[in-house]
Order: sequence, then structure tokens, then C-alpha cells
Amino acid sequence: MIDERVSSLVGLRAYFGPCGIGYGHVGRCLPIAEELLKQGATILFSTYREGLDYIKKLRLPLVESPSIGFSVDETGRVDLKRTSTKTFTVIPKFLTQMNAEIENMRSFKPDIVISDSRLSSVVASEILGVPTVLILNQFNPIIPRTRRFLNLSRIADIGVLTLISQGWSLSDIILIPDFPPPYTISLKNLKIPKRFENSVRFIGMILPSKPSEVREARFTRADLGVEEQECLIFAPISGPKEERRPLVARLMELFEELPREYRVVMSLGEVEGGSTLTRKGNLTLIPWITNRLDYLKACDLVVSRAGHGTIMQSIAFGKPQILIPTAGHTEQHFNARRARELGIAEVIDQEALTGRRLLSTIKKMSTIKDYSTNLERIREANRLDGVENAIEEIMRLLEKAP
Repeated sequence: MIDERVSSLVGLRAYFGPCGIGYGHVGRCLPIAEELLKQGATILFSTYREGLDYIKKLRLPLVESPSIGFSVDETGRVDLKRTSTKTFTVIPKFLTQMNAEIENMRSFKPDIVISDSRLSSVVASEILGVPTVLILNQFNPIIPRTRRFLNLSRIADIGVLTLISQGWSLSDIILIPDFPPPYTISLKNLKIPKRFENSVRFIGMILPSKPSEVREARFTRADLGVEEQECLIFAPISGPKEERRPLVARLMELFEELPREYRVVMSLGEVEGGSTLTRKGNLTLIPWITNRLDYLKACDLVVSRAGHGTIMQSIAFGKPQILIPTAGHTEQHFNARRARELGIAEVIDQEALTGRRLLSTIKKMSTIKDYSTNLERIREANRLDGVENAIEEIMRLLEKAP
């Protein structure tokens, strides 16, 4: 448990600078921010895009940051050509975002900056001399290699992405919200240079609530009218809308074709869409789920993108997954392959997603017990509390600060 040193958090001013692409980075920061608030700290979020919408909905203290991101095509695939050709425009955008961070920090006067995968916050805090905690599960961003755009990939890696990976070292400590080896999910995204190893901590899962604190599964299943013998599938589809919507449209078609014994709850990831349920046969659609963990605890199987946070939460609740990584998104492909290697998930590429393939994979995962056995082994070996460990590391850093 967090010890009596929490008294040092009273009056603390904590500035959170998460990456705003999708909901995962903001979602990881929220449990830490909420714990700091409980201990008497003052917080301020700075983010953009989907992250901005998320924090606005929660009505937490917030400043909007200039947006930055990558390009995708109409299928939701990361558009390598458009992203790479914009390499030289990214630098001015980054500088604009960094200047905004400097001004926001000067105004807020933080005692500590907590960045989640966002370099502008790290650089700004270094310039201002504020202690910095970096939350990260991808140390070296990687542009996917394709024969068609091989030279563009190399240009991006040598240029902006190399600067990003080097820039992480400006933070005082790097917190990896993952399991230590040999069960690390983001293993292939974490080739950390030896000179940085002393500042890296594996802290375990960052969860909004522990499984024991979440509503019992039988109540959620009863609300949905799901019988004991039926298989409940939870599809929490999130991420940037350009990536999310093509997959949502495809899955809606396929889920409606599933046999009667399979029931599906799908979140559309629309933060402003409300939480009203719409039923289409065996499929229940919810624009934005506020009690996500209730459905995660109640389900038998998860179908989702291969975001790190979703995989970690599914492990925490002991749920096998069918992962559909965003096409061209190297980090998600590595996450998905690693989860499959550990025997807790199966992977279907979006281009190969058909009704027959989906149904056969669901049937396989619903009947084979190896997935549950592997999940239990990983959970038993890793009982780290990510929120508690993050708070401990923040307090240690503050004790060292002049």
C-alpha cells in the first residue's frame, strides 16, 4: 500500500501531458490522476484530438494543445506515403505544440510533469527544469517497411522517429505499464538502449479498478438477457475515428451474421454519442461505454484492436482476445503477435476479416481451455499494481528534487 509519505502529495501540482491520438494514453493517465486528487494534489491535463474529447467529457481541468498525428486512408490503414511525405511539416507542428506546453506549464507552475508517450511535454519540462515522469510502452517508434515505400520508411526512421526515441531520455524516469520479462506484451516495441536502463521501471498494469472491485458478471449478463450457456463477446472498438469507423462498419455486418448462441456488445468509441443501447438481433451497440470494465468482466471473449491498454485490461480480467491490429500500425502488429505467442489471443488481419474466419476463431477460442490456463499463469506471475507503483515512483522523484 502507499505509505504515510502520501502527505507529501497534499498541495502537489501535477501536469499531465498524454498523447491525444485515440483514448489509450489519456485512459492510462486517469487512474494516476484520480489517485493524486484523492491525496490532495491539484492536476491539469494538456492534450488534443480524441484525448481532448475524453477529458472534456470527464470535466477534469484541461488546456487544449495544438494537434499532431499521422495520416490514414479510407480503410483505416496507416497511410505510409502521406505520413512520410509530411515528415518535414511535423517538425513545425511539434515546435508549436512544445511552445504551447512551455506556456501552459509556466502558467500552471507544476511540481511534476507526467507525460504519456508525448515528447513535447518532456522537452518543455526539461527546458523549465521540472521533474518529469514518462509513461511509455513503445521506446522506438517504427514505420512499417514495405517494398513500395521503403525509402520513405527509412527517411522517417532516420529523421523524426530517431529524434523521438532519443528525446525520451530527457525524462527523469520512464514507467513501462507492462509486465517484466518474460511476460512483457510490448516486448518488441521496447528495444531500450543500455544507457537508459537505470531510469526504466516496469510497474505492471494501470487499471481504473481491480477485477474484485467491478460489478459481478451475472448482473451485467442478466441486464443484457444473456443466458448462462450463451457466449458473450465484448468488442470495445476505440482509437482515432479514421481507424475506428471502417472496422466498426465491417464488424457490425459480421456480428449480425453470427449464430444465435453468440451475443455481442460493441462499443463504437464515440465519446459524444451517449450510452443508449441499440439492439440488432444478437448485437447490442453502445456509442460510448462508461462502465467498460463491467462488460469486460461479464464477457467470455474480447474482439478488439491490438492497443496495449486493451490487451493489458483483458489479461487482468482473464479474457482471451481476437485481435485485429490497425493495418500499417507496427506497434499494434507487434502487440498482437506477442499476445498470440503467449497463448492468450488469436490475430486476424483486417484484410482477412471474413464471417467464416471470425466464426471459426470464436468457436476455437470458446472451446479450447489453453487460453484461460495461459492467462491465469501470467496473472499469477504478475501481481504488480501499476497505479500504486506509479505513485511510489512519483514520490521518490519528488524526494530527490531540489
